[in-house]
Amino acid sequence: MPNSRPPRGAAPASLQAIIFDFDGVIANSEPLHLRAFQDTLAEAGMLLTSADYYARYLGFDDVGLFEAVGRDLGQPMDEGRVRDLVDRKAARMRELLESGSVLFPGAADFIRQSAVRVPVAVASGALRPEIEAILGAAKLLSLFPVIVAAGDTPRSKPSPEPYRLAFRRLSEGNGGGLDPARCVAIEDSRWGLQSARGAGLRSVGVTTSYPAAELGDADLVVGGLGDLTIEALDELCSQPA
Repeated sequence: MPNSRPPRGAAPASLQAIIFDFDGVIANSEPLHLRAFQDTLAEAGMLLTSADYYARYLGFDDVGLFEAVGRDLGQPMDEGRVRDLVDRKAARMRELLESGSVLFPGAADFIRQSAVRVPVAVASGALRPEIEAILGAAKLLSLFPVIVAAGDTPRSKPSPEPYRLAFRRLSEGNGGGLDPARCVAIEDSRWGLQSARGAGLRSVGVTTSYPAAELGDADLVVGGLGDLTIEALDELCSQPA
């Protein structure tokens, strides 16, 4: 069977790797996640507004969100109840994803262009089956040798652990020679940018979920992946940290 990965082109001078967040960066799935959370919580007698989701909870993985909402609403959230809600939300999310492609415009092209130049990875709080289903449908899954998903680290973003793990696995797969200051994380939220900064990575913020003013921790802010080039990231990594 032929290899589906495109042949690698010339490596940039400074940029060594790119680690993508998933929801809000590659996939326009945040509205679907919100709907799935709202439907699941409504069945349990809890209200989650759109304003609260984007202001307070978007940076959490599924477990963290249900725990935080329960805490804020004074609802008991033991491990069993949280697991049941996570399972129900995952099932609802699968239903919503069947509606069609959810990739942002330009995302697939940028990922393909990136993967032939540098190693790429995903570091996300989304569930692995959701990530793999969306990337698989877009024929992008084989381009990512490393995917860090919900549950792969003890703590989720804004902890730096997801990005540290993704970087470590990418580095190990490339002879251990990657420098975090020459690797770029691409994020859509301040929680994700905090995670990337804690891992020592350069960062790009995309304004798909929040305005530029709320992405002040990013080294570079753009509208989305369709506005990025490898040359811009290479230039970013060539600057002093």
